[in-house]
Order: sequence, then structure tokens, then C-alpha cells
Amino acid sequence: EDRTNAVKTIRRNGVHLLKVSNEIRDTSKIESGKLEIERIVCSPIKVVDDVRLLMRGRAAEKGLALEIEYVAPVPETVRTDPTRLRQILINLVGNAIKFTDCGKVMLLVGFQAEEEHHPPMMSFEVRDTGIGMTGEQLGKLFQPFSQADSSTTRRFGGTGLGLVICRRLAEKLGGNVSVESTPGVGSFFFATISTGPTDGVKMIEHPEQFLSAKRKKRTKTPSESDYHPPADRLDCRILLAEDSPDIQRLIGVILTKAGAKVDFAENGQVAYEKAMEAHQAGDPFDLVLMDMQMPVLDGYDAVRNLRDRQYDGSIVALTAHAMPADCQKCLDAGCNSYFTKPINRDKLLAMVAKFSRQPTA
Repeated sequence: EDRTNAVKTIRRNGVHLLKVSNEIRDTSKIESGKLEIERIVCSPIKVVDDVRLLMRGRAAEKGLALEIEYVAPVPETVRTDPTRLRQILINLVGNAIKFTDCGKVMLLVGFQAEEEHHPPMMSFEVRDTGIGMTGEQLGKLFQPFSQADSSTTRRFGGTGLGLVICRRLAEKLGGNVSVESTPGVGSFFFATISTGPTDGVKMIEHPEQFLSAKRKKRTKTPSESDYHPPADRLDCRILLAEDSPDIQRLIGVILTKAGAKVDFAENGQVAYEKAMEAHQAGDPFDLVLMDMQMPVLDGYDAVRNLRDRQYDGSIVALTAHAMPADCQKCLDAGCNSYFTKPINRDKLLAMVAKFSRQPTA
């Protein structure tokens, strides 16, 4: 029991450290003007549903209701950065859950039509029944590395960067983040983003019905957020191309314990040769997990060489670079999908289960 608790402590603090480092990285990129923002056509209803799916477990752990409500109609699509919008909403909803001990958290979604001097905007209001804040505490809220007060940091943890990042991201998306709060009653956080032109965009009167219909017929290139842990043990043969011995060991143990047979390649050239040799022998790997940054031959060139030789097996990129342009680069090289580091065990197993059973496109 002591060892189990020790491992859980290590893992919990490792997850916290990862969150801290990600927030510092994002803040640094924003301050230096190097944060990449893309503006693509996407569904705000789908982004909100992604947030609901991600955050409902955390709310349930605290016995809180997580409710989504639309002030219809809302546009079917907007032109924005869905990754950054999702990041804003996850931060705001996560904060509301963290500072609420009983009651509920609500995400209210609306649309503000174009008016004189005001472009069309999506609005997101996160309401909670939490501890609330005083006027003095609100004044510190959007300052880097600041929280409401020192007791907040001691009780709830955190870096004080989440809301700073939310506001800066919203500003880059043409909107803003503001807050109203009453001590002991709760807080209202308001986020807005520009939608881009809405001329000719269909307005959705019943977003829940629209979303239900979309779920039934949605087809897209899967990313790791689509994967769910497999119910059965893995029965497949995998080639893991990874130059780090530690990551080799970690992924190898996870997959082997789940029932998979794992072969290793320490660079892209070895991976290319092993994959082609197995393919030509009529005993191909069910899946190739390809790290994209490797010596001798990197993952991008290894995948391109395999595809040039008509290799038609499933290949999933392993990459620490998670920006949309980086992920697209993996797909353009010939990968079926991508999986971002650091490794999450359940998502890794679910991804392997999915791609070791499906033919490649």
C-alpha cells in the first residue's frame, strides 16, 4: 500500500508539473509573439461538446452537475482556431470546477450578431456556485503568477497563469475574457471570440439535435481525443521506432502487458528496414509507431520512404510537437494518425487497438 501511494504521489505531481510547464510555455510564446494561431472553419457546437466530454468526469468526482445551455440560434460554423478555443473553455470550466465544492457549473453558449462597429461574436459564459471573489481579489486575477490570494494557492494549487492565458488567447481570437464574482455566491466568467464573416452560414436553432445527428455520421481523421480504452487484451505485433531508451522501455512495458508483441527500432533507417523486411516476408507488423524526431533517418523521411515503396500498413506518428501544423505534417508524410507525447497509457492502448485492426486509407 505504501508503494502504491508513493507511485500515485509521483504520478499526481508529474501531471501537475506537466501542466505548469505547458502554461509557462504558452505564456512565453504569447509574450514573445510566437504563439501560432490558425483560423479554420470549425463547429463551435462540436468544440463545446468536446469540452463537456473532457470535463464531465472531473465534475462528477466532486459531485457537481456540469450543464451546457445554448441561447439559440448559433452559427453552424465559425472561422477560428478550434484548439485554442477549446483550451480557453477547458481552462474556464476547469477553474469553475476547482473552486466549487457543491452545486453546479454551467456553460452558456450564445451568438452576438454583427452590429455597427462590432463584428459577429460567439459568447461563452461559465457560471459556478463556488467560493467567489472580492473586488480586491478580482484585481489580481489576470496578472501572471497571481491568484486571488495566498490561501487560494495553498488550498487549490495552480500557477496563476491559466486565466492570463485565457484572456490573451481570446484577444488573439478577436475577443476577450472578463469576470464578475460575489464572495460565497459564485463567479461568472465571460469569454468572446470573433466568428469571422457569417454571411451564408446556417444558423442552428436546436444545437443538441444538430449535435446528435452529427455524431451518427461524423467521419474525420482520428486524433488521440477520439480513442477509448479497449475492452479486450491486444493481440497484435507492433514495431516501435523510438531512439530514447526510456520511452522505448515505457511504451514497450505498456504494450507488452496489454498482450501485444513489440519489436524495436532505434532510428528511422532501422525502422524502415524492419518494416519492409516484414512486409516482403508476408508477415507485416499490425502497426508501426514512428517517433518523428530520430537520428540517422527521421520519422518523416522513414514514413515517406515506406509509402514510396507501396507499404500499406498502419503507421501512427509519435511526436512531442502538438501544434496543428506539426500534426498535419505527420499526416502529409503518410501517417494514418498521430499521438502526442507525453504518453497517456489508456489513450495509447486505445489508439493501438484501433489501428491494429483497421486497413490504412
